[in-house]
Order: sequence, then structure tokens, then C-alpha cells
Amino acid sequence: MRRLAATAAVLALTLATGTACGDDEPAPQSSGDTETIEVIFEGGTVTPNGERVEVSAGQDVELVVQADEGGEIHVHSSPEQTLEYGAGTTTLPITLDQPGVVEVESHDLDQVIVQLEVR
Repeated sequence: MRRLAATAAVLALTLATGTACGDDEPAPQSSGDTETIEVIFEGGTVTPNGERVEVSAGQDVELVVQADEGGEIHVHSSPEQTLEYGAGTTTLPITLDQPGVVEVESHDLDQVIVQLEVR
């Protein structure tokens, strides 16, 4: 009975895998979907406010910044990154390759915007 159940499970997995692609080309490798984080600077405050977001190593991260005036964001990664934004909406791409917690902060406001937990 166990052998029959195991055979059925292998057959089902094989059929599911085999029918997932319409051709014999391998699926493209990717580091995952882009993680988009909205950041709003308005009236001397920023949101989010220190929230933790999980991302995968190598995954693309975009900070979509809406600001009432220009400024800088510091990404405390290795190597550190300084990202400038202007008034209005600016999209800032980040890629993090090393696991750990990376703080993204505004030095002008002396505030952590978001903590990226890289896995």
C-alpha cells in the first residue's frame, strides 16, 4: 500500500512539473520579485518609521520616495549607499547581497525609515 501511495505521489509531481512549462527551455533564474517600499517625507516626518521588511539576498528593492523637498537616504549596507531624491516622486533601486539587517535612514531627521532583513 505504501509503495502504491509513493508511486502515485511521484507520478503526480512528475505530471505537475512536466506540464508547468509549454516547451523544453529551462525557466529563467531570478532572485525574486521586486520589493517596493513606499517612503513619504512630509512636513519634517517620514513614514514608514523603522518597520522591518524581509527580502532575499540579491532581490531587487525599490524605494519609491514621495517628498515635499529633496534630501538623502543612507543605506547602511556593505558597501554603504547614499541615495539622493528630489521633491516629488523618485524611485531609488537597491540590491543587497549579504544577509543581515540593513538600516535605511534619514540622517537629516535622525530616524530609521525601514530595516531590511536580508535572508
